[in-house]
Amino acid sequence: MLLSASKLQLFYGDVEVFAGVSVEVGERARIGLVGPNGSGKTSLLRVLMGELEPDAGAVSSNAGLRVAYVAQIPDHDDPGTLRDGVMSVFEGLFELEDELAASALEIQRREGGERSRAEARYSELLAEYEAMGGYDYQSQMERVVQGVGLTLETLDTPAAQASGGERTRAALATALLTDPDLLVLDEPTNYLDFEGLGWLEDFLAGFKYAALVVSHDRYFLDRVCAEMWEMERGKLQRFPGNYSKYRALKQAQVERNQKEFERQREYIAKEEYFIQRYKAGQRSREARGRETRLARLERIESPQSEKTISLGRQSASRTGHVAASLRGLTVGFCDNGTRHTLMRAPDLDLERGSRTAIVGPNGIGKTTLLKTILGEHEPLSGTVTLGHNVQTGHLNQGTWNLPEGKTVLDAFIEVKNTPIGEARDYLARFLFQGDDVFKRVSALSGGERTRLSLARLLVTYPNALVLDEPTTHLDIQSREALEDTLESYDGALLFVSHDRHFINLMAERIWAIEDGEITTFEGSFEEWMRLKQPPQAQPVSRRARARHRRRDREARRRESAAGQSRAADAIDYEEIIQDLETKIKRIERRIEKASARQDLDAISRLGRQYAAAQKAMDEAWEQWGMEHS
Repeated sequence: MLLSASKLQLFYGDVEVFAGVSVEVGERARIGLVGPNGSGKTSLLRVLMGELEPDAGAVSSNAGLRVAYVAQIPDHDDPGTLRDGVMSVFEGLFELEDELAASALEIQRREGGERSRAEARYSELLAEYEAMGGYDYQSQMERVVQGVGLTLETLDTPAAQASGGERTRAALATALLTDPDLLVLDEPTNYLDFEGLGWLEDFLAGFKYAALVVSHDRYFLDRVCAEMWEMERGKLQRFPGNYSKYRALKQAQVERNQKEFERQREYIAKEEYFIQRYKAGQRSREARGRETRLARLERIESPQSEKTISLGRQSASRTGHVAASLRGLTVGFCDNGTRHTLMRAPDLDLERGSRTAIVGPNGIGKTTLLKTILGEHEPLSGTVTLGHNVQTGHLNQGTWNLPEGKTVLDAFIEVKNTPIGEARDYLARFLFQGDDVFKRVSALSGGERTRLSLARLLVTYPNALVLDEPTTHLDIQSREALEDTLESYDGALLFVSHDRHFINLMAERIWAIEDGEITTFEGSFEEWMRLKQPPQAQPVSRRARARHRRRDREARRRESAAGQSRAADAIDYEEIIQDLETKIKRIERRIEKASARQDLDAISRLGRQYAAAQKAMDEAWEQWGMEHS
């Protein structure tokens, strides 16, 4: 056992963060720590690392245990450059190099037996240098640094001037290079792109020591972890397996606890009824015995679901068929009169109801592309035209654009002037309850700022949502609640995200930025990723066949439109069919989710919606056929 803790308890002031926490970390363990924001995950890591003293309990570890810990927010006051911090890992090697140089000089100065002893000493130092990786530490450093997404040029940035992402990646590289017995990472995926995430996952899969990771990235937890710790309401539970296995076990546990709670509640009600009825009668002795047993009964707590964002259906006002058109677009910036091109886009249309994810490496210009589409950044050439009646809503990465001096309530009301009671009810759905609405915006955490920004954004009911990293700072439960909301959103959705689970669930089209060009892919994120892998024979899915049919219909429609003009008041059945296809696809996805959680009522309700939409589609096709016969 590398590290263990027994009956840990921690208070912040009068508030108990956790209690009774006992854990063990074995050799080669792969542990994922999950739980809602504010549940004490980071505090537990700090206690285990010795940075925070618990109020009760103890932590013990093997003598000489080497631990590398990467905090969620690295220290930005480090002197020197990022390179200095990374290279500090090799200080022992540098000292050996100095000793080798001094030993070589000593050989030159000595003769006879002294020279032989000096040569022997030099050989010992050389063997130690080689054993410590002295001949390949530079290439090892470059491989790890580039793996986590840093360039060698970026390493020369002063640490005090580096961005949060650069500091985090440098700290991660430093930790990986220390070759620790136990690697502890707090949200390591926040600033990594897909390539960096894949590299880290592969690295940890081959990592020969133990790892303990806090993360909200569900794909990452599935690939890396073999054990899950859950921090919930001040208690810690352990589950075998990866994240998906944990969710299945957790769901089964919740259902089991609910049944046990209901059985005990029925038992207590019956016993209380008996005691009340017979306490003063002939069976009073038996009643008093039951009362004593009931008083000693250990009560099962009512299962409680963690509070999450609860938004409900989000409807958008209707727009024209095309929400935005990109024509001849070149995205970039000018610096002292010099044009710097980030990317060129083919002619693209963002249709009503479409769901598009923009993907690409960090720093390639995804955020700049979003701002260019929104008109906040001038293109180098080309145009972006918004469609009829389009009202955009924008969630900006990291900046939030919130009034720092106002309270949560005032910041919400300034966007939509509603009665205070209604405003508080709406904010409560975003977890701002009770006195939380009177918090100053300047005092909010990153997750709270994201939740407030989403509340301000969605209350305006925009019909085109543009989201830049919407899941950053949200815990898993809140991410899933946001996904449920966006599943029912019927406007156009354009977003940037590095949450692969979120992208795969939300996106029906990918705009991939590679080598300064935007390429489009019709399909899910997983399908796009498979396309990037070496080609393998794959069966054609129903969705793929449906996409091919839709492309064929669109091609026929364009050919038909070129040869004839329709009356202005004619019904566009092809547009109706496209909308119904989108609706049916969403219902199918919601049925899949309802089936996974065995929600029979939802399956029944969605089944009726599916049948109605399919019937409407058949009727639209029949009308289309009559027009074109």
